[in-house]
This record gives sequence, C-alpha cells and structure tokens, in this order.
Amino acid sequence: MTKRLTRHIVLIGMMGAGKTALGTELARRLHVPFTDSDAEIEAAAAMTITEIFARDGEMFFRAREAQVLARLLAGRASVISTGGGAWMQPANRALIAASGMSVWLNCDPETLWQRVRQRPTRPLLQTADPKGTLLRLLAERSPVYAQAELEFISRAGDSIDTSTARLIAALRAADPYLIEG
Repeated sequence: MTKRLTRHIVLIGMMGAGKTALGTELARRLHVPFTDSDAEIEAAAAMTITEIFARDGEMFFRAREAQVLARLLAGRASVISTGGGAWMQPANRALIAASGMSVWLNCDPETLWQRVRQRPTRPLLQTADPKGTLLRLLAERSPVYAQAELEFISRAGDSIDTSTARLIAALRAADPYLIEG
C-alpha cells in the first residue's frame, strides 16, 4: 500500500543529532522525498556553509536558511532536515507549525560530541573550545527545541533501522492522521 504524508515532517535538533541520516531512512520508508535544508542552501549559493559564514556572516546565512525553508514547506509533504539553528528563529517555527510536524531529535551531549568533533564543516564549532561551545549551544537551544511538536529521544547504540522504526511509531502515536496508508 502506498503511504502519503498529510503534512511535512521537519527534523530539528543539534548538529550531529542524526537529522540527515534518520531523515533519509524515514523518507525512504515512507516513500516521500527527503531534503536537507543545509544542502539546499549550499547548492543555491554554490558554497559550503562554512564559506557562507566566513564570507557573509551568520545573519546572512540565517536569512537564506529561512528562504529555503519557506520554499521547501510550500512544496509537497516530505521529510525535511534543518540546520541546528533554524528552529531558533521564531519565524521559522511559525512556518514549520503551519505546514509540518516538528520533531526534535534529542541526543545526549557525549554522542553529539563524538559525531561532530572530527568535522571541520561545523562553523559554529570553529572556536578555541569546540566541545564547550557545543555544550553551551545545546544548553541555550534545548528549551527552544523543547517547543517542537514531538520530542524523539535518541538512544545510544540504536541502529538507523531501529531508530527509524521507533520514530515512525512515535509519529503515528503523536498524529494518527500524519501518515496515511
């Protein structure tokens, strides 16, 4: 039976929470498109996010991020992965709430650190104390992430398959009409 989403599923959370990995598998299982908003921004700018931050600054990046998010949300229902800071903007939260279900992928700090520490593509972590910066960002953002429609707790050691099955069950429990079929 063909599945259909009645609205977007928008994954939010910290860098390294697994939004792209889990979102890709979720979209595959639901037979809907998957889009990583950061990848869309990079494609539109023909630059990496690190390059955009370096050349134009974070405020410029956040404005482009909002434009891309609005465009994605205007399209057919799909799974969308956002950058870690997208949800921090009230206008983005309102856009997402209007046409999607926000899902906070809540991941413990040590797992986040293990996933991002070797990646030079995280401009916000280009500091003298990247782990401290990550922990500070997590502390600042968590209360705002908690405003998501659904909180999904990542469990250390779960495979993508296991996490995706748990997430689908959580989505169905949160909104029985979200996934048809």
